Amino acid sequence: PEYVFDCAAKVGGIKANMDAPAEFLYLNLQIQNNVFEAARLSGVKKLLFVGSSCIYPKQAECPIREESLLTGPFEPTNEGYAIAKVAGVRMCQYYRKQYGSNYIAAIPTNLYGPGDHYDLNKSHLLPALIRKTHEAKLAGRDSIEVWGSGKPRREFMTSDDCADALVFLMRKYEGAEPINVGTGVDHTILELAETVARVLGARVSFKLDATKPDGMMRKVVDVSRLTELGWKSRIALEDGIRTAYEDFLKGHKA
Repeated sequence: PEYVFDCAAKVGGIKANMDAPAEFLYLNLQIQNNVFEAARLSGVKKLLFVGSSCIYPKQAECPIREESLLTGPFEPTNEGYAIAKVAGVRMCQYYRKQYGSNYIAAIPTNLYGPGDHYDLNKSHLLPALIRKTHEAKLAGRDSIEVWGSGKPRREFMTSDDCADALVFLMRKYEGAEPINVGTGVDHTILELAETVARVLGARVSFKLDATKPDGMMRKVVDVSRLTELGWKSRIALEDGIRTAYEDFLKGHKA
């Protein structure tokens, strides 16, 4: 191959990361190590490594700039995953330094879209909300449990938008420093839950379980580098949720 997009990873939500930190660290390191070295030995022209905004410090100032990387402790709930992804970013830089490899690293925000995982023990926030809201609507329930206080702010981007940005970067970006990929817009968890309910046409309220962890209180990335290169997100949150829900229904004919 001439060009490699290294998107492979073991991923999951807060619960999955807390239950299996060693697995998240080990498997993601193995994936990266194998792909990076195989790409070098095969003489690929360029490799793009897909990191995650989870790698930024827990107390990073928002919107989070790329320079914030490794300036403070990780968010404890996904530290194993974050350590592996930081290693991937550094490997891009070290392969450049030692071998002259044209490896770049992108750091996407929270992603969702067609083909997502909806297992409530493993899924990320948005697909979990889609499934919970759908099931509540079918069962005629009037409330849904949401982890935490509902106050943390998160940024969400469709997988289609992200894919478009990654192809753009493969063509346009040659820098050694990682580059954020996102929308630059964030919402509270409660706002997100309400948006999902509105799109699904579900009349439900939300029970906030404050005994469950919130994670970082705010996480939205600074996308000025990407914007300056000429790329901007085009898919609005409600449109993205609608597309994701249509895909969910194809696999859940309840």
